[in-house]
Amino acid sequence: MDSSDKKPLQPLDESRFQVSPWTLRVDTWMGRLISFGGISVVLAVLGMLVFLVWQVVPLFTGAKVTSQPELRLPAAVVAFGEDEYGALPFIGLADGTIKFLQSSDGAVTETWTPELAGRHVSAVRAYSRQGLVLLGLDDGSVQFAKITYRVEFTSQGDRHLSPQVKLEKPLTVGKLTSPVRDAWVAQSANGSLVVLQQELNGHPVLTATRLLERKGLGGRVTVIPGTPSVVAEGVTDIAEVLVPSTADTVLVRRRSHEVLVYNYNENTEAFALTQTFKPFANTAQPEISSAGLIFGNVSAVFANRQGAQEVWSLYPQKQPDGRSLRRWGLIHEGETLPGVPQGIFPAEGNKCYLVVAGDRLQIRNMTTGSLRWEGPAPKGVQQVIFSRNYERFTALTSEGKLVRWKLEDRYPEASWSTFFGKIWYEGATEPAYTWQSSSGSDEFEAKYSLVPLFYGTVKGTFYALIFALPIALLSAIYVSQFLRPEYRNIVKPVMEIMASLPSVVLGFLAGLWLAPLVDTHLISIFCVILILAPLGLLVGAIWAGLPQPWRRQVKPGLEFVWFLPILAIFVTLAWQLGPWVESLLFTVKEGQTGTAIVDFREWWRQVSTLGYDARNCLVVGFAMGFAVIPLIFTIAEDALSNVPQSLVSGSLALGASRWQTVWKVVLPTALSGIISAVMIGFGRAIGETMIVVMATGNTAIMEANPFSGMRTLSANIAVELPEAPAGQTHYRTLFLGACCLFILTFVINTLAEILRQRVRDRYKVI
Repeated sequence: MDSSDKKPLQPLDESRFQVSPWTLRVDTWMGRLISFGGISVVLAVLGMLVFLVWQVVPLFTGAKVTSQPELRLPAAVVAFGEDEYGALPFIGLADGTIKFLQSSDGAVTETWTPELAGRHVSAVRAYSRQGLVLLGLDDGSVQFAKITYRVEFTSQGDRHLSPQVKLEKPLTVGKLTSPVRDAWVAQSANGSLVVLQQELNGHPVLTATRLLERKGLGGRVTVIPGTPSVVAEGVTDIAEVLVPSTADTVLVRRRSHEVLVYNYNENTEAFALTQTFKPFANTAQPEISSAGLIFGNVSAVFANRQGAQEVWSLYPQKQPDGRSLRRWGLIHEGETLPGVPQGIFPAEGNKCYLVVAGDRLQIRNMTTGSLRWEGPAPKGVQQVIFSRNYERFTALTSEGKLVRWKLEDRYPEASWSTFFGKIWYEGATEPAYTWQSSSGSDEFEAKYSLVPLFYGTVKGTFYALIFALPIALLSAIYVSQFLRPEYRNIVKPVMEIMASLPSVVLGFLAGLWLAPLVDTHLISIFCVILILAPLGLLVGAIWAGLPQPWRRQVKPGLEFVWFLPILAIFVTLAWQLGPWVESLLFTVKEGQTGTAIVDFREWWRQVSTLGYDARNCLVVGFAMGFAVIPLIFTIAEDALSNVPQSLVSGSLALGASRWQTVWKVVLPTALSGIISAVMIGFGRAIGETMIVVMATGNTAIMEANPFSGMRTLSANIAVELPEAPAGQTHYRTLFLGACCLFILTFVINTLAEILRQRVRDRYKVI
């Protein structure tokens, strides 16, 4: 054809390359919507962190103390106390008279004078918490004045208190008829103890008497004094007497800086010297200037003239004869005080105490040693009492004043050492990381160490991943690289459905079915686990050694079909082999009869000296691993399947085997995705709650023992948060655990993402 017959090229219509305005608007708004969603997610995560921190910060604030108006007292006072509300304090005079004062102006509202039938008061001691005034008389007897308050409300809703004083019958509890110079009383559930200090030939004599209570008809209680027992007989340099509320012990501090401990012996019905100890024995100045029992009365704080402090507590100690007896021992050495200590006064309801040192007042926590508050001290402080709810404290001064303060210290036991350090708690034999948030006793000291919960979290996650990772990753490699596509399309959806199983169902099955199965067939399970890897390698080696004509009889990707019967046979044999292995290796003698028994659990207890719990870490590993496997498998399989097929084909074309191709080409290329799969599985394991709650003993212990239970941070929050009082130390400590779990997960995921990016850059396909 002639070139002149060719049609000239027509210019292209530019409109075909133009995007419609509607598409551009949709694209713009979708981009904004995606950006808004991403920013919202980031803000939501930061908001959760801010909320957790906001709940936790008050734990680390000190006490707040506000001065209240002082009350000028109408007469010389030897003892004082107050009601529960602090509205009607009372003072005790030297003659036993009790006056009740208005808290607003100190005006006397009522006066009570004891009727003593010719006797005279020689000693007065008040116990504000019990509403009790103990009167020592000049004939050697004592009387109890019990103070109660009747509460009435006016039509305007104001509270009005009406005090009532009941004087009990006089009790002869000593061995002497000389005047009582001082008196102490301790009341416990097992009875009461009265200690009197009298004089004989110019020397002090201590007499301790237990009071027995008998209930008669109509609920009438009769108090019967027991046999008086002379305490510290021959000790003439008594400086101070401490009577714990256990009502079975008397501590006598001598001027020689020695402390004598007398305990009640039920066999002899007398008090006997059981221990002698010397605080500050290793210091240059052992002189004790102040001492005080802390709430609970099994710990005492001692301070010397140099301001040094020591805390001695009653706990089990091994004796030279091999017995373990409760004895007083040094557990803490406190910070040095700002001056010479003049008095130590315990708080009510917790382990705090107020110390007067120099011209300063300090409120300290005995267990942690932390300083809660410090302020100026009024002149001549003689006595200090705290309110029952730890919201006020009042000091009696030598100038005839009641100096009052309002106290706000909602978290006295909170400190960094409480949550993350070793603490020597009352009754413990050594410092330890302990979580124990509640008990049935008022004197119980809550223990809030998060370290056992961190340990349990890491322990549970370790056992879950050590079970899940090999199964999930090897399964992902096999399904993505070796299994035929038609079977892969079945396996993949099944695994994804497994990922949707509720954890409470898995925990239910683990607690009621899996735990008993593992407990009774543990050795059989170990035999099955130990035989799986060698069996797979052996069968693979045999398959590789078969002649090619035989191997061609099985389609590629269906090799597992002929392997399944062999696997079933050997697993059955291994399971049946378990009892024989247990009888061969784990036979022990029963403790009492010496009979040989076949029991791995008892063998483990005797050989390792560790415990064995039916619900232990292995059960959690199996159950939580079952929950983690689908997540790791799905993400890892996607990463392996998305490796460009050109790389796989090129490797095979160069002569590499299928396994060499997987190991040298596929795995390095998909490594970033595999790391993501592992970290997502780690996040699921570390935050798992219901499986841990239902499949373990849920005990906050720190043991590497695989056959013991544990408690994780998430499980602890789920179990205790519903019962924690809102805003209190326990409540906020649970939020601190949640905050630590959040930060731990965030840090680990950040490090994993950095590692993933580096691996991705290293093995990326250009």
